[in-house]
Amino acid sequence: MAPRWKGKDAKSKKDAEAEALKEPMSKIISQLHTSLVLSNTCGFLCDNSVHLAVQAEQLDLLDKACFGRPVRSVEKDMYWFQLSLEEAFYLCYSLKCLKINGGSDTGPSNDEELWHCFKSKKEAFPFFYKAYSHLRMKNWVVRSGAQYGVDLIVYRHHPARVHSEYGVLVLSHENVDDDINGRLRVWSDVHCTTRLLGSVAKTLLVLYINKNGHSDESPSCLENYTIEERTISRWSPEQ
Repeated sequence: MAPRWKGKDAKSKKDAEAEALKEPMSKIISQLHTSLVLSNTCGFLCDNSVHLAVQAEQLDLLDKACFGRPVRSVEKDMYWFQLSLEEAFYLCYSLKCLKINGGSDTGPSNDEELWHCFKSKKEAFPFFYKAYSHLRMKNWVVRSGAQYGVDLIVYRHHPARVHSEYGVLVLSHENVDDDINGRLRVWSDVHCTTRLLGSVAKTLLVLYINKNGHSDESPSCLENYTIEERTISRWSPEQ
């Protein structure tokens, strides 16, 4: 499937494609990584998200890389930014460019402490983080899919430049205890989901997370998890 670039006419769509090719997502994330490391950025846990104060340069890079969302100004040239648990852990654990204070007076929490903290706030966090990091490492932009009735929506580049191509459901079929959200158990759910996504030119992508018999007591378990990808399309006899 070719990217569907945004624009009112052919020229604006070509311009959006040219801008994306000139500044690929991998380059933007590399710039963000460097900026966060050099500034020694540290966020703090607030309910089910992570907040951090950033400067204008980092605000721009976080927006370009599609991590989180701005909340409000702190003071001149400083801004609050809010990250989801998956986004924050990806920057902290996978990219190693963000420190997170989990509320302890001893300073930033280590990976193990954050893992257990995030799990306590979101039971299915290990599954969703594995899915999120899997897609991010392929240079997809990953956003919430709540408005389309799925877990995630993915884009080839910034949502301002391209339409999303896939609506993603995160599932596990190893055993009943690992049932994450009870989706696609009945035909009507499959039909409704594929029909909704099809009406907005998206394909349903199902990511089955397999733990392969390993526990989730440490983030190191992620290396043993595997992902099975399946796309589900609505069949039309007229076609």
